[in-house]
Amino acid sequence: MNRKNFLKSLIGASAFLSMPYSSYGNNNEAIREMIKDSSRKTDGSMFGFKASPIDKVRVGIIGMGNRGNTLLEMLQWLGENNHCEVAALCDLETKKVDRAKEKLKQWQKVEPKLYSGSENEWKKLAEQDDIDLLLITTPWELHTPMAIYGMNQGKHVASEVPIGYTLTDCWNLIETAERTKRHCIMIENCCYNEEELFVLNMIENNVFGDLTHAEGAYLHDLRAHMLSDDYYQGQWRLKHHIERDGNFYTTHGLGPISFYLNIGRGDTYSHLTSMSSRELNLSQTAKKENSKYTAFKCGDMNTTMIKTELGKTIMLQFDVHTGRPYSRINKVVGTKAVHDGYPSRLYIDSGELVFWGHKWLPEEEYNTYKSKYRHPMIKKLKAISEAFKQGHGGMDFVMMYRLIRCLNKGLPLDINVYDSVMWSAITPLSEISVASKSMSVPFPDFTGGAWKDKNPLEVMREI
Repeated sequence: MNRKNFLKSLIGASAFLSMPYSSYGNNNEAIREMIKDSSRKTDGSMFGFKASPIDKVRVGIIGMGNRGNTLLEMLQWLGENNHCEVAALCDLETKKVDRAKEKLKQWQKVEPKLYSGSENEWKKLAEQDDIDLLLITTPWELHTPMAIYGMNQGKHVASEVPIGYTLTDCWNLIETAERTKRHCIMIENCCYNEEELFVLNMIENNVFGDLTHAEGAYLHDLRAHMLSDDYYQGQWRLKHHIERDGNFYTTHGLGPISFYLNIGRGDTYSHLTSMSSRELNLSQTAKKENSKYTAFKCGDMNTTMIKTELGKTIMLQFDVHTGRPYSRINKVVGTKAVHDGYPSRLYIDSGELVFWGHKWLPEEEYNTYKSKYRHPMIKKLKAISEAFKQGHGGMDFVMMYRLIRCLNKGLPLDINVYDSVMWSAITPLSEISVASKSMSVPFPDFTGGAWKDKNPLEVMREI
């Protein structure tokens, strides 16, 4: 097998097998050709896609761990108001399914069907006739096969992040969604956070002028979580850090930024370059805690730079090894204003040249902008979501509300399959770049050219 074909044979498995890119040198042209050749024809038909309205959405949840239980709680208000009903629950561990069933009894009289004890029980749930929506909250590597199987069973699917981890995953998801005409959404909760929506509303109202640059991140000390025997069952998340190196968790920072920059709606990613620092923090902590895993390939900090077709730039960072306060950065730069997150700060350019004295807006002026540009959906749901603060400060409830109500009304979803795939595909592309000495990697066009249409953001609608 020649080197180019060898590279092609790895592209579908690169996210889960050991990533031996460094073992065959920097054949950059072959890698670029491999990415290009992996492309498939898409028709863009899932942009603006509307399915038939569903008066009461019947939900099946696969994965009743930490995340599955949180999202179950987010459905309480929607269930009590007859917008949805939980029809089935599934997990490998019977005790988790039973615990979720008892929680559901607090607001739902109808008992869900339960599946547990076998790795393939989730397929029985997906085949259940009285389910409209599959909610997938399992380990990363299961998201794509579960989503594809669900769509092939006639179900709409909503998957936790990331929805795909290889380029092959990404293409298969789009192909299946377009063929089955089923919604396929990656439920990215940070797109529904009050700060990100406030910034987005200012952008939509031209407060920032023309955008030039944005920065996002997932900077979150997860050492205690990853080294725990219980938090991530079987330490599945830690194992990704043993064999792989790149940006594994792109979407919390990139999802809101993609909305800011109209990615898929007039602009798209052109190419990226990525590099990782050396690894120290996780391995030192693992040895101190006597973990059975003490050697890791993933660097402590990954930085990925992305350029769009219209010339905007994005810096995206990933670090879950280092002890530090949480941050998604959430920086956006325009010709009229700049925003920095953590803490949220706003600068408005007066338009006059000054030699010094640039300052963030004082708190009173900042709050004036925040109040004036509070997103319409936050205004509407504030009273309801106050009761659901455990869902990452309320954004989980807003996310689930939008998903269910769009399905109720037969409206296009806020996040479509192309958004989901584009935000996820940064991961395998970053791994290729890191392993190839940060070479520039082209970004495939997953939309079939449909990104050129300047469509409005669905997330700006009131529903």
